[in-house]
Amino acid sequence: MIQLDEKIYFYLLAIIPVIIVLFALLQIWKKRTQKKFAETPLLKRLSPDKSNFKSSLKLLFFLLGITFLILGLVNPKIGTKLETVKREGVDVVFAVDVSKSMLAEDIAPNRLEKAKRLVSEIINQLASDRIGIIAYAGQAFPQLPITTDYGAAKMFLQSMNTDMLTSQGTAINEAINLATTYYNDEEQTNRVLFIISDGEDHSEGDTKDAVEKALEEGIQIFTIGVGKPKGAPIPIKRNGVVESLKKDSQGEVVITKLNEDVLIEIADDGDGEYIDGSNTEVAVERIKELLQQMDKKEFEAKQFAEFKDQFQWFLGIGLLFLLLDIFVLDKRTKWLKKLNLFNEKEIE
Repeated sequence: MIQLDEKIYFYLLAIIPVIIVLFALLQIWKKRTQKKFAETPLLKRLSPDKSNFKSSLKLLFFLLGITFLILGLVNPKIGTKLETVKREGVDVVFAVDVSKSMLAEDIAPNRLEKAKRLVSEIINQLASDRIGIIAYAGQAFPQLPITTDYGAAKMFLQSMNTDMLTSQGTAINEAINLATTYYNDEEQTNRVLFIISDGEDHSEGDTKDAVEKALEEGIQIFTIGVGKPKGAPIPIKRNGVVESLKKDSQGEVVITKLNEDVLIEIADDGDGEYIDGSNTEVAVERIKELLQQMDKKEFEAKQFAEFKDQFQWFLGIGLLFLLLDIFVLDKRTKWLKKLNLFNEKEIE
C-alpha cells in the first residue's frame, strides 16, 4: 500500500506545461532571429556542430528532473508490514440512487452530487465502522463490498453517475435485497442501511416485502431524502451544457419531485428514521448521533502498520536527470555524429 505525505506539492507539476510553452516560444524566436541574420544553409556552415535534437533532449532531462524532485517532496511511503488490529464499530451500507431523476437541480448542484457529498461527509465522521456502497436505479449494483478502507470508498463514490446502470427506473427493493448479502459477519448485531434517494419508487409492493426480509436479517433501514417536494425538470446535458429537458411519451416535460412519504414509510417499516438531506451539516450530525447510540461490535481488520519513506529515490533520480541536463551540450557528440542516429546530415 502506498501513502502520499504531502499531496499539496502535486500542484507544482503545473509548472511543466508552462516550461514547455516557454521553450516552444523561445525556439520560434530563435528561428525568426536567425532568419533575419542569414539563410539556413549559411547558418549550418557557420555552426556545423549544432544539434537540433540536443535542445529537446536537454528539455526532457530537465522536465524529468523537476518531476522526480516534486514527487520527492510529495514523499511516497510504502507499507511494509501488514498486521491484524481489533476494532469496534457498526456495519454501514449506503444505497445511492443513480436514476436519471437524480440529475434534477432543485438542490445544488444536483440531487446525485448532493447525495454523494452527504455520504462522503458521513464517512468523514466514522471512526472504525465498516462500510459498503450500492448503486441502484432499475436494478442494484454492488459498488463496494464491506470494508474499512474509507479512501477506497470515497474513490468509488465519486465515480458513481447516472450512466453506470443501463436499466433505468427506481427499484428500491433491488437495493434492499442486495444489501442483505453485504453483511457477511453473522455475529454483527448492528447492521445499518442508509438509502439516499429522491423517493421515486417503481416497485412499491416489492419494496415492503424487501424491508420485511431485511428486518428479519437484523438490518435497520434509514432513509435520506434529497430534492424538493415542489420538484424540478430533468436536464439532458452534453459537455456540461443543457440541450433539452426530459419529456414523457406525450411530449410533456417530466417534473420529478421528492417523495418523502415513500422514504418515511420505508424508514418506519425498517425500524429506522427518515432524515431530510437538504442541509448537509444537520443531516450528518443527526446520523453521527444515531451511529454513536448503537452498540459497537469488536471485529478484526488488517491494515499496514509500518510505512517507509521513499522520497530519497525520487530526489536521487531527479538530481541525476538535472545533472544530465547540465552536462549534455547542444553540440553534436562526435561518435554519435559518425553513427548519424538522428539523421543529422553533414554539411558539405
